[in-house]
Amino acid sequence: MTAPPFGTSVPGNRWDLAPAGAPRRRVSVVVTHFEQEQALARTLAALGRQSRPPDEVVVADDGSRQAPVVPPGVRLVRQRDDGFRAAAARNLGVAATTGDVLVLLDADTTPEPGFVERMVALPEALPEALVVGRRRHADLSGVAPDEPVEAAGPPRELPEPAWLRRAYASTRDLLDADASSHRFVISAVLACSRWWWDEVGGFDETFRTYGGEDWEFAHRSWTAGGLLAHRADAVAWHDGPDAAARPRDPDAHLAQTAAVADRTSAVGTTWRGLLRGPADLVVTCAPGLGATELLVTVDSLLAALPRAVVRVGAAHRALVGDDPRVVAAEDDLPATARLHLEVRRGLHGDAAAWPALIDGLDGSTGSRTVADGCVELRDLRLLRRAGRWGRPDLAPPGPPLATSLRPWTGDATLEAWLGGWAAASDPA
Repeated sequence: MTAPPFGTSVPGNRWDLAPAGAPRRRVSVVVTHFEQEQALARTLAALGRQSRPPDEVVVADDGSRQAPVVPPGVRLVRQRDDGFRAAAARNLGVAATTGDVLVLLDADTTPEPGFVERMVALPEALPEALVVGRRRHADLSGVAPDEPVEAAGPPRELPEPAWLRRAYASTRDLLDADASSHRFVISAVLACSRWWWDEVGGFDETFRTYGGEDWEFAHRSWTAGGLLAHRADAVAWHDGPDAAARPRDPDAHLAQTAAVADRTSAVGTTWRGLLRGPADLVVTCAPGLGATELLVTVDSLLAALPRAVVRVGAAHRALVGDDPRVVAAEDDLPATARLHLEVRRGLHGDAAAWPALIDGLDGSTGSRTVADGCVELRDLRLLRRAGRWGRPDLAPPGPPLATSLRPWTGDATLEAWLGGWAAASDPA
């Protein structure tokens, strides 16, 4: 974790509270290319017509047979042709930049004149912001490089993905984003600070099929404490229909979906039942829990939240037995985890009680406890942000949690719990 080099932060995902008049930063645009010279020429020409011209433009070529021709002042970096490696090409392009703020485009995605200016406004003020623009679609074949795309696009327009437009509308342009909103990020129209790119770690280069690397990057950005925003007024035109309207290799699509599921922890992209992929929730059990108390607590919790990871001490691990979801207490909290539950005293309840407890964090508070302090639930993404800025106000404690979970009393045996006749007691 490194200190932010400029700007400020805001509570929750309130990017609408960004201060006005942030100092301008050096802007680098990275354009990813493969065998699309006509489209690249159109996009580079459009970058030359921006209301805020970028300070530098880098074209990252993913192994085209012939090196693309770029105009003076544009830098070209290339990698060998080793299959579809857009993620690696973008990383290569970013590595060649010198700016404070990055804008990513694909060669076949041509920006309107106000695109760069609108995309960089938030990252200049809020360096943890990941901003996605609006990608519209048109048949731009035959459109000359010097023809303004804002005039050429509308009469040739093709349908936008309806599900994506609904998502932006229902979340107020991602102002109401949640842990599943990484699904609405498109790498072809993306911006963030260079510091945040390095902090999150860039794209995962193991993605070798079309799509997926942007969702995974956005998921890492969110869990690290980043902000997520959609600039509907920052428009770039993609030459051709959306991917869903084009023929796709079903095997490649399956591989891409599984790859995202293996790398994300949020509902909507991760596995629903298989014990694959990272955990969204990590639970730490206090070392003082008694044997039966621990077994009933862990069994109750994992029955209700089967994808959680539970951290316990060595003696407790031997007691629980061989379960891949139970790990050593000294293991670090994984970077992909969003929530941490500390269990200080045994609890048990039905299948609805544990999820209801976890739902007690709404993204505005950093931690909440049950009234008697037997558990504390922490929002790791907000705490990471607060720690990065040295600002506890970005992850304030919330009011006590209500729960229908029952505290451990020592009256119930393991047999009673497993059999379903454990003695009832008052909720915690």
